[in-house]
Amino acid sequence: MTNDSSIAQIAAILREEADRLGPGARLPSSRELMRRHNVSPVTISRAIGQLTAEGRVITKPGSGAFVTQRSAFTQDAPDLSWQTVALGDRVVDEAPVSALLAPAPEGVVPLTGGYLRPGLRPDKQLAAAAARAVRRPDAWAMPPLTGLRELRRWFATQAGSDVTEADALIVSGGQAALTHAFRALAAPGTPILVETPTYPGALAAAKAAGLRATAVPMDREGVRPELLAEAFAVTGARVFCCQPTLHNPTGATLPPERREQVLEVARAAGAFVVEDDFARYLTPQPPPSLASMDRHGTVVHIVSLTKILSPSMRVAAVIARGPAAHRLRAGQLVESFFVARPLQETALEFVGSPAWRRHLAAVHAEIATRRDALAAALAELMPDAEPHLLPAGGMHLWVRLPAGVDEAALVETARRNGVLVSPGRLYYASEPPGPRIRLTHMAAAHLAELREGVRRLAEALAIIGQ
Repeated sequence: MTNDSSIAQIAAILREEADRLGPGARLPSSRELMRRHNVSPVTISRAIGQLTAEGRVITKPGSGAFVTQRSAFTQDAPDLSWQTVALGDRVVDEAPVSALLAPAPEGVVPLTGGYLRPGLRPDKQLAAAAARAVRRPDAWAMPPLTGLRELRRWFATQAGSDVTEADALIVSGGQAALTHAFRALAAPGTPILVETPTYPGALAAAKAAGLRATAVPMDREGVRPELLAEAFAVTGARVFCCQPTLHNPTGATLPPERREQVLEVARAAGAFVVEDDFARYLTPQPPPSLASMDRHGTVVHIVSLTKILSPSMRVAAVIARGPAAHRLRAGQLVESFFVARPLQETALEFVGSPAWRRHLAAVHAEIATRRDALAAALAELMPDAEPHLLPAGGMHLWVRLPAGVDEAALVETARRNGVLVSPGRLYYASEPPGPRIRLTHMAAAHLAELREGVRRLAEALAIIGQ
């Protein structure tokens, strides 16, 4: 075994052995450790490497690994309380995002998360694309500061209409794009309008940028334009962040007429619309983007490859025009320079290959199958839990629980019963209207596990109702 968990286990054993042996003592040989623990030489080497990095042992070529003087790795914990005063109240609340990214423990069914499960990712095809990419002559050279021209052109074409490569900036994923956009478009202390409910990562990024999120209600067709206009008038906000296609968590998609209305309302308010188009590739027929309908520089469009490919494919584009585009480019430059060229080259290789279209078709078919299976399991096993709607794509169902259900108690009881779900309260900038949960159908290993997750959730609901 050479996986990360086995390396950590051997490292823990060697730490205990080093403590027992004392300074100057020699650890058992690699051959002896391999025999004792039935592991590979790579595992032993990497475990000893961890202890070396910690200062617990030193290695002498030809002689082995020796325990260092205890003072090198055991010291009284320093008093860091002075930092509390120095840092003040500029707190970044990472808890909602951490909760969404936390892996499910062994034996627990994940009905949460926001990425394709390993069996659905195109790992082999991505590896092949990466191998081709790094063989390019300039693969390790500095890229253009705004991103590879061909990649920017590809994203511009995806956005539609008269969007050009000059309007596109390559950034490190959709979350980074939101952060750049909020900092570029709004000053700290000012309001920003968001749909309610909305993606917790957007709320966290807005808070980290010092913005005050104000909720704008939605219905089954997305944000309500008349309430958006009222919110602009009341707050004086100059930025509205929305997910008009397969909204997270509700799955709502703005129809064409409402898209026009949203743009008209924002233009009348002299405000920007940040279009988080995260789910563009999670449906067979995505509607035209807001960016393709924009003629006045109102829309700042964000689209990413992360959801459709891999959580580590941190490649996205921000599309904007005018002074806003300049601010976005300047912000990225001073914060992170640019996205690593090998990653950009890999993305370009993949989307330009036949594997891209094949992967899209496979994912779209899997989404439809899993969505229907989740909806059927809910109807059978939890008939009192009502999905908001059955979306035309995406990864989630937004579920309204019976009135009076303690949402937090259900989520915790479900966790103890072996299934993870996302509590609805995470998705609200203000008070939730009632108990809700978000259920993800793309994280379970297979359809049987998906159904088992719903069964465990139904059991948890029955437990808290007793």
